Amino acid sequence: MADTKMLFCFFAIIICCCSVAMAQIPVDCCLSVMNQTLDKKLVADYYPQAKGCTLDATILVTRKGRKLCAPHDEPWVQDVKKHVDHLKKLCKKQGYKGKRCFGVKHQ
Repeated sequence: MADTKMLFCFFAIIICCCSVAMAQIPVDCCLSVMNQTLDKKLVADYYPQAKGCTLDATILVTRKGRKLCAPHDEPWVQDVKKHVDHLKKLCKKQGYKGKRCFGVKHQ
């Protein structure tokens, strides 16, 4: 009987420690977004900002790997995203070769 209580206490401690550790995982959040447009030719990738952040943003990744926060609902951001999707398809067909595919990640 004592062994069962000890085992239960051990599992309870493990579960508490794991939940505290998971709660402390850092999340990269945009603190602000760009107020000006960005030339779509400079962008090679994009992804939505992580859930739980205060701003609703899209992270644009430049061909050199720089990450920029942009307001996800702006028309110019939607235009950039369409351009990047088209660029990814084109580069996949071309085997990611050529100047136009510089910085585009393989899918």
